[in-house]
Amino acid sequence: MMICLILKFIPTMNLKLFCVACLTPLSMALYAQKVFEMERYGLVPDKKKDMSVKLQKAIDKIRKEVKPGEEYILRFKSGRYNFYPENAVKKTYYVSNHDQPNPKSIGIALEDLSNMTLDGGGAQFIFHGTMVPLALVNSTNCTLENFSIDFDNPHITQIEIVKNEGKGGMTFRVAPWVQYKISKDTVFHAYGSDWDLVPSSGIAFEKDTKHILYNTGDLFYSTKGVHEVGDRLLHAPLWNDARLKEGTIVAMRAWNRPTPGVFLSHNTNTTLKKVSVHYAQGMGLIAQLCDNIHMDGFNVCLDKNSNRYFTTQADATHFSQCKGKITSVNGLYEGMMDDAINVHGIYLKIMERLDDHTLRARYMHDQAWGFDWGYAGDTVTFIRTQTMEYLDGVNRIAEITPLDGKNGIGMREFKIRFEQPVPAEVDGKTSFGIENLTWTPEVYFAGNTIQNNRARGSLFSTPKKTLVENNQFLNTSGSAILLCGDCNGWYETGMCKDVTIRNNKFVNALTSMYQFTNAVISIYPEIPDLKNQVKYFHKGSVLIENNEFHMFDAPVLYAKSIQGLVFQNNKIIQNNDYKPFHWNKQRFFLEKVDQVKIQD
Repeated sequence: MMICLILKFIPTMNLKLFCVACLTPLSMALYAQKVFEMERYGLVPDKKKDMSVKLQKAIDKIRKEVKPGEEYILRFKSGRYNFYPENAVKKTYYVSNHDQPNPKSIGIALEDLSNMTLDGGGAQFIFHGTMVPLALVNSTNCTLENFSIDFDNPHITQIEIVKNEGKGGMTFRVAPWVQYKISKDTVFHAYGSDWDLVPSSGIAFEKDTKHILYNTGDLFYSTKGVHEVGDRLLHAPLWNDARLKEGTIVAMRAWNRPTPGVFLSHNTNTTLKKVSVHYAQGMGLIAQLCDNIHMDGFNVCLDKNSNRYFTTQADATHFSQCKGKITSVNGLYEGMMDDAINVHGIYLKIMERLDDHTLRARYMHDQAWGFDWGYAGDTVTFIRTQTMEYLDGVNRIAEITPLDGKNGIGMREFKIRFEQPVPAEVDGKTSFGIENLTWTPEVYFAGNTIQNNRARGSLFSTPKKTLVENNQFLNTSGSAILLCGDCNGWYETGMCKDVTIRNNKFVNALTSMYQFTNAVISIYPEIPDLKNQVKYFHKGSVLIENNEFHMFDAPVLYAKSIQGLVFQNNKIIQNNDYKPFHWNKQRFFLEKVDQVKIQD
């Protein structure tokens, strides 16, 4: 009404100018976007039919209708959509920190797109068998929002302990959704349409709280001789573990991780909003060689309507060899089998010095290879693997050429020519690694809740600015925050120079022991020869302030090989929730440190 009254008094000749002036940038953007209702392309929710083929045909058709530079939305109706591997798109993707079976079945394959928004409208995307639910590759300015990802039959088997007979074995009930069988050699198998696994390890949860069971960590057991004693009730005579009381929930798992939930590769400016991953057979989200990722309300969490206790087979989110800025805010990360977030680059190992400007270098870890490592113009630095000491100065790549693989993928080795002469110490005989400093990101991790997960809460390994604030780390079971670096096993970079950890709440971390978990905050680079190290690995500023630590045990801070560490204005509140058991009885355990301040 008010707008009509104003228009009445505006001369006709000025009306057009007035209307243009009233269009805000937001409203202009809304009018500019083209909306494609996916229902019109046959993607109707709550049908049992496979949507893989229909979706791919729709995307191919829409791609032809979109003009260059045009913004558009793929809009789904709320409901359940099923995706099966048999007719899904097959792609050869080498995925960082995963097993590398190829080709992979992709449920939602998004490649070579620009200015696209996939709006799920609250949709539940349900996947079957072994699949990558969603892949966004070689795309720019794309948004994924308002949907969830889950599997109908997860590859992790949930059971409940019914009776623990000590040396007489374990009786357990298998969750109703699990498909299982007992093999001819009397071993328990879980299976699906295209997979068959023998669980060999597990994580135990308290039934009522869903916390990881105190002082258990990774369970190892035998199901040899297992036999049925009732409806979905099995007895394993060789499974002996006095810690598992009646009612304990166990997530039985194997160690393979073939497929992440969301795969991001070679993208620029990616946004994820209100997206939940309830299960994936690898990471919840893995990003590699991406520039700028913004996540707001991205969750790896339990479905409130499900009786599951677990989410992903590995990390909730993982960022390998990325740059720009990684933002993760307002997320819920729970029940996963590793960190909520892990940010790192990848060291290549120097294999041979070909001449003063040229080296042969190799991906070393069996779960991180096959994709680009760097490009001409990238800045690099060299590191001694035994002492984890960086050489002074930097160099730049003049040319990088794969020495194996095919069509630019699947490579393990590179020939790298540098603009400046390679330092004489890098002779191809002494063990050295190389780090790509261009592909290192800034990180903002804030307002998130991390709870009831295995191993660690978060892991940050980047020389760029990292701010971790206003998060809740609740019963993370291992360390809440880890700053690492390893050029000997995982080959994950690297040095931290500017880290601030403030206004966070840590509650009952360290209820179990895992790798690198020496304290609630653990600064733990892997250094084989610390005794002979001269330079510090982490060199810059790590500030830990205004945090609350609710502790049942002693160790708050562990730090190794760091120059520049401040721990101030933090509150430590002791409780009796669990019995102390950690080997580290010191509040502050420091090895080879300099310029350290602990106060207030």
